[in-house]
Amino acid sequence: MPTPEARLAALALTLPEAAPPAGNYATCVEANGLLFVSARAPRAQPGEVLKGRLGAEYTAAQGYAMARSAAVELLAAVKAHAGSLDRVAKFAELQGFLNTTPDFEAHAEVLDGASDLLAEVLGPAGLHARSVVGVASLRKGLPLTLRAVVQLSASA
Repeated sequence: MPTPEARLAALALTLPEAAPPAGNYATCVEANGLLFVSARAPRAQPGEVLKGRLGAEYTAAQGYAMARSAAVELLAAVKAHAGSLDRVAKFAELQGFLNTTPDFEAHAEVLDGASDLLAEVLGPAGLHARSVVGVASLRKGLPLTLRAVVQLSASA
């Protein structure tokens, strides 16, 4: 079975350096074999500012792509903490927070961007429980953030 690193290469994806925390908190905290990953946002392309709401400035399809990007950021944080994605025994939980208009209803379709990527990279270990909510605002006007709980093995 291919490793997560081999799957990343097959998808032509390179994990970026994990973004530092935006405040006085840790990006990841490990407790009893579980890794709690603080909210990660999609990465903006050079010259791009990701700010706005799904259902207004962004479509569900654009949200799908942003959720996929935020999942790459989650994986980068996990790898930075664990040393290797091979230590991921199970991607246990994914939570999505979407900055939406009140009438936006495609929450699940947007979060599928992250869920699909995790399954592609981690295989069966990427299947997770999840929840997604629409919110009135997010820090710096971001359209979405993701947080996660990951079960780690003792070694890769």
